[in-house]
Amino acid sequence: MSAVDKAFHGLRHMISTGRLVAGQRIPPESELCDELGVSRGSLREAVRMLAALRVIEPRHGSGTYVSQLRPEDIVGSLSLTVDLLPLEGLLEMFEIRRVLESHAAAQAAARMTPETLARLFEYIEAMEATENPAEVSDLDHRFHAEIARMGGNPTLGSLLGVFRARSRNYQVFTLPEGPSIKRASDEDHRAIAGALAQRDPAAAAGAAAAHVAHTEKWLHAFLPDRPEPSPSHGT
Repeated sequence: MSAVDKAFHGLRHMISTGRLVAGQRIPPESELCDELGVSRGSLREAVRMLAALRVIEPRHGSGTYVSQLRPEDIVGSLSLTVDLLPLEGLLEMFEIRRVLESHAAAQAAARMTPETLARLFEYIEAMEATENPAEVSDLDHRFHAEIARMGGNPTLGSLLGVFRARSRNYQVFTLPEGPSIKRASDEDHRAIAGALAQRDPAAAAGAAAAHVAHTEKWLHAFLPDRPEPSPSHGT
């Protein structure tokens, strides 16, 4: 184990065992270096790693603190690794996304307000009125994020945001069949919003699952062509 790993796991253990709690200032560098048996450079690198994971917050002029450790923030840090997934790995995660988007939509149907519903239809109308892929992608994100927010679970919303952000790197509307894909996507959004307007959790869940399944199918177009296997030769 490297010195950086030793420092990283040492700090992580202090937090996971409750020795350092949310919002607490971590001990001075000299104390931590002595206790963990690492140099200041290794400790600082470990702190940077934990800060990237939103576990630790360096505050200029004040010190370094354990973050509030909100589940939605910790889950959001998954983007650091999910963004590295090749498309094949992302597609494997779509089964999870399909289940979670369905659940979020069902929960949102039970909590839907007229104000939020009006906002969702505004997003739909704006999506239908533009052919700009970047604008559509942004509006699509807002549409689904609003549904997740209404679902009432910030951690779930954060996780779905991570999945959607990775998917947005692939602009399906720029494919040759982009116009037909966009029409189908617009219809999917109408179906989801219609079920939410009816306060129908089952219909909302089904419409959300269908939309994610369609997105998964469209993303397959970005997979590289695989060479045909070489025929075997007998001897």
